[in-house]
Amino acid sequence: MKIRPWTMILTMLAGWINQQQQDVIEYLKTENAILKEKIGKKRIILSDEQRWKLAVLAKRIGRSDLH
Repeated sequence: MKIRPWTMILTMLAGWINQQQQDVIEYLKTENAILKEKIGKKRIILSDEQRWKLAVLAKRIGRSDLH
């Protein structure tokens, strides 16, 4: 089976994009952990709009991936 050059280029590009996304996710996870440490046990009160935005994003991700 012969691999076409454009297939190889697209595969490499997809891998690079995936790595970039993983780096951003790791940064955001770390940022969230640090902010949670700073806040402590204080309860954060969210507005209806903020809860709605989080709910929309959470639905895309799915319950199992949120844990």
